[in-house]
Amino acid sequence: MTARTASLTVALVAGFGLAGPAPADDIGDAARGKALFGLCKGCHQVGADASNRIGPILNNIFGRRAATVEGFRYSKAFDRAGSKGLEWHADTLHAFLESPRAIVPGTRMSFRGMDDAQERADLIAYLRTFSASPANYPESDPTARPTDHDLDPAILAIEGDAEYGAYLSSECTTCHQAKGGDEGIPSIVYWPEEDFVVAMHAYKTGSRTHPVMNMVAGRLGEEEIAALAAYFAAPDD
Repeated sequence: MTARTASLTVALVAGFGLAGPAPADDIGDAARGKALFGLCKGCHQVGADASNRIGPILNNIFGRRAATVEGFRYSKAFDRAGSKGLEWHADTLHAFLESPRAIVPGTRMSFRGMDDAQERADLIAYLRTFSASPANYPESDPTARPTDHDLDPAILAIEGDAEYGAYLSSECTTCHQAKGGDEGIPSIVYWPEEDFVVAMHAYKTGSRTHPVMNMVAGRLGEEEIAALAAYFAAPDD
């Protein structure tokens, strides 16, 4: 999720008077979520043959602005929420599933909400399998997890040259959108530098597997990774 979207999410939740949504790194069990989807399938469909019913299809929901499924007639409440910038990410879905009317006052949905945070996480994990962002990118929205690593502190201490990182960045931006979009490929814009360095070294050592990323990271030295981290942490500076 970009810094802009993260700020928007916080603003929306605060504006609706909630204490705060479940964190976006709260990943559930998709198998359990499939069973829980039984609560939803009377109105919503997912999968290759899905179509709009009482509610819109839920394929590719992550990163989608609310009230934008083509061919579905939304309530005024949802149209209003979408026009104000509500986007579906793990955190906003957690908040919505807990209390739909708190997030979208006036919604026609009869579903009153799901109290159990783990059940919400499981259902979200199941819905996640129908969105385009590739699951083999651990940092892909909404699957970012707290960093857990044993990377040498000396590597993390390298001060990256952001100007050099900007020079190197063209190879990254052939796939990752420079403005932070995440339509199928996760955003790397506004990442904390440490997270970026840890992720790149994981690809470099093969502890994360993705053919392209393993190849790209394998060609980069520690100074170059630090430079890219410094650049993407604040590309507008």
